[in-house]
Amino acid sequence: MTEMLLVFTTFAGEEDAARVTRALIEERLIACGNILTGARSLYRWQDAIADDPEVVVLMKTRKQDWSALLSRLHELHPYETPECVAVRVAAGAPRYLAWLEEALAPESPGTGSGT
Repeated sequence: MTEMLLVFTTFAGEEDAARVTRALIEERLIACGNILTGARSLYRWQDAIADDPEVVVLMKTRKQDWSALLSRLHELHPYETPECVAVRVAAGAPRYLAWLEEALAPESPGTGSGT
């Protein structure tokens, strides 16, 4: 089984989070993204402490796709320095991990939406 990653990022709002998450799924760089609203982030930025509402997105991908995902996230993300950290998935339900593999596989000719 391929090594999977759980990737964390944040956005200022749900609209940007959904737009970027959808693009990454369409490009098969992530299998899915969970958009969690209601986060509050405190952090140091430009010599001040910021205290902002944010939206957290949890994304699932393969380790082999990390570089491409990171590059594309930086292209799509509205933040100057977006958070993007990953942790290895040590274990998971076998059927779920198989689904992740399937969702990230390149689309075969003759499959898809037909549009």
